Amino acid sequence: MSQQPIGVVGAGTMGQGIAQVLVQSGFPVKLYDVADEQLTRARGNLDKGLGKLVTKGKLSETDKDAALAQLDTTTALDALRDCEVIIEAAPEQPALKEKLFRDLSHLTHDAILASNTSSLSLTRLAGVCERPERVVGMHFFNPVPVLKLVEVIRAEQTSDATVARIEQLATDLGKTAVPVGDSPGFAVNRLLVPMINEAAFLVQEGAATPDAVDQAMKLGAAHPMGPLQLADLIGLDVCLAIMEVLQEGFGDPKYRPCPLLRRMVDAGYLGRKSGRGFHIYE
Repeated sequence: MSQQPIGVVGAGTMGQGIAQVLVQSGFPVKLYDVADEQLTRARGNLDKGLGKLVTKGKLSETDKDAALAQLDTTTALDALRDCEVIIEAAPEQPALKEKLFRDLSHLTHDAILASNTSSLSLTRLAGVCERPERVVGMHFFNPVPVLKLVEVIRAEQTSDATVARIEQLATDLGKTAVPVGDSPGFAVNRLLVPMINEAAFLVQEGAATPDAVDQAMKLGAAHPMGPLQLADLIGLDVCLAIMEVLQEGFGDPKYRPCPLLRRMVDAGYLGRKSGRGFHIYE
């Protein structure tokens, strides 16, 4: 295993989860965020996440301490200069991601730049980089420590060697890499988020309550979680952003975001992270 650190850009929910599976697997990690308080919060959450594994007997206290010792946090992007792979997990904003990839491309010559984007074009991100063949999508799913899938998205410019390295990294993390083309929403979100959007239409039209929609899909389609419960977990703002990407990318009215979903996001009802979405949370 390479002793070069792996960089993670963004210490939000996804960045924290990615950092956790990396340090659990023995990789040194440099976790970058613009805010010190977010990095402090991230370290505390990693400590709690690893602590739960200790409580369940899946990790020893010694291994937990060793994993946390692999984590380095920084507010200086330049600190990622020596990373072998840099995984970007910043908010789903095209301009922000393009700036990060442009800056990272200038910063490091040999690193693979992987994006955890859930829907944006990897070809477009690669296009702003000096070495576009080293840009790839590495899309994890929330909660990262639990879900096994990683979509590996090849941009038009991505080399075979870059794809192979990222697929191997996913395997090293105990994940299953599934290759997907660079199409809006990739595979999972192109199927999943329109279903969530249609569930929102059912509620908007008064055809069913959120509880009824979720219960129906759990009992009738064997889903472990109802679509609106899942929307609350993902974040309604993220679901809306993905629908907008699908609508723009395909130009098809079937991807029109539900007006209720848009109103809820405007109201700040984002799901679990805000305490209220289609359901109410403590």
